[in-house]
Amino acid sequence: MALAVALAATCAGAEIPATRATELEHMVIQDCGSCHGLTMKGGLGSPLTREALDGAEAESLAYIILEGVPGTAMPTWRPILTEDEALWIANYLLKHGTVE
Repeated sequence: MALAVALAATCAGAEIPATRATELEHMVIQDCGSCHGLTMKGGLGSPLTREALDGAEAESLAYIILEGVPGTAMPTWRPILTEDEALWIANYLLKHGTVE
């Protein structure tokens, strides 16, 4: 919980450069999509549609992205993502959900 609060505090106003945002969007579609389905409707991983994420908080999703989920196929992405980038991805998923 403390990490989620820290993420909220440190990432609230963070800006991601446009070139990195493009790379992160590609990562969501390709890397996340390899488990969550290319349209984010589920697969090995759970759905990441707007409906499935309804009520989720960006900070909580960023924590899951960074730390993974033990006992599942969800890996930790902390070695290659910053907290700001994980929060960007979380907000992207909350805003876009299903990839068309």
